[in-house]
Amino acid sequence: MTLTTNNDVVADGKVNAINEYISTAMIPVLCPQNHASNLFELPNGDLLCTWFGGTQEGVADISIYLARLEKDSKQWSTPQKLSDDPTRSEQNPILFLAPDNVLWLLWTAQISGNQDTAIVRCRKSNDFGVTWGNIETLLNQAGTFVRQPIVVLNNGDWLLPVFYCVVEQGEKWVGNNDYSAVKISSDLGKTWRDVIVPNSVGCVHMNITLAKNGSLIALFRSRWADHIYRSVSDDNGNTWSDPVPTTLPNNNSSIQVTTLSNGDLALVFNNSSQLDATERRTSLYDEIEDESADDKVVMNQTKHGKTAFWGAPRAPMSLAISPDLGLTWQVVKNLDEGDGYCMSNNSQQKINREFSYPSIIQGQNGTIHISYTYFRQAIKYIRITDVNLVKE
Repeated sequence: MTLTTNNDVVADGKVNAINEYISTAMIPVLCPQNHASNLFELPNGDLLCTWFGGTQEGVADISIYLARLEKDSKQWSTPQKLSDDPTRSEQNPILFLAPDNVLWLLWTAQISGNQDTAIVRCRKSNDFGVTWGNIETLLNQAGTFVRQPIVVLNNGDWLLPVFYCVVEQGEKWVGNNDYSAVKISSDLGKTWRDVIVPNSVGCVHMNITLAKNGSLIALFRSRWADHIYRSVSDDNGNTWSDPVPTTLPNNNSSIQVTTLSNGDLALVFNNSSQLDATERRTSLYDEIEDESADDKVVMNQTKHGKTAFWGAPRAPMSLAISPDLGLTWQVVKNLDEGDGYCMSNNSQQKINREFSYPSIIQGQNGTIHISYTYFRQAIKYIRITDVNLVKE
């Protein structure tokens, strides 16, 4: 790993000294395209990173990969391929350690660029990810998507945020009607019940974090590429407030938030929106040939009057802190800067220049771990060893 010395950000008129406590690395990859990483720390201090890789998102050679950074090591392991369905694009992996120390890996599996065909699969490990059991289908309702981790509550319930990819008859999926829900299990993942987030059309990638006051705070990506949205539950996720826009922008790309040991929320996101866009894509998968959707059309009008916005720059990749449960935010650091060009997902010809789909966790020793997509070619890992500096 190497120390970074660039991308200083002036916060409240003072140069942030955080760079002195940041180290970075590129996680080894095996494919032209690598995207949608998620981090998880094991009880022994090992760090796991999972993501999807292949030629291009939506193509059936997209599979799930996993790498490990052993405690005190400076070298990530060679990735392990953990899925291989020749008929579906397998995406958005997440890791979860159950109370019985069984490690779960969840991911989506869809036909081509049709997210309305997605189901959720899982695989379990009894030795913290060294070996894995058979692949199972966890959620078989077509159009079910995951991106963010499971949260375990004090009452033993598991909360899995999902979003549903919905299309009208004859329509090709572009995200116009997606909405969020929470799957709740009270029997260790054997069965799940559905709690719909009210008025959440356009709010996806629901990311739940447990606040110091016992509330559940959820932040959302916006299909409209306008703002990050926020919702709250004070009854263990059984009801949620309507999502409302925060002061932070969103570009219709993923975010992730976590609650730090001091009670602050730490968020990684793209500090941009459609207001920064100079072009607009038809959809996320407009480069993918899809015979199964040749007779479908992209709907430009919806019942709610909004359409998903694709093509807003996916840069910079920024770190923000909130001391008041996500009501206000201070951007303390740009982790990477560039034009964020994402009008193409092409990694083989190195057309894409986005920083996107971040993951953030705080380790047992207080270290902040971050990963994100780098140009859709690599997964970049960042470690911040002095958490106190993010507030200076």
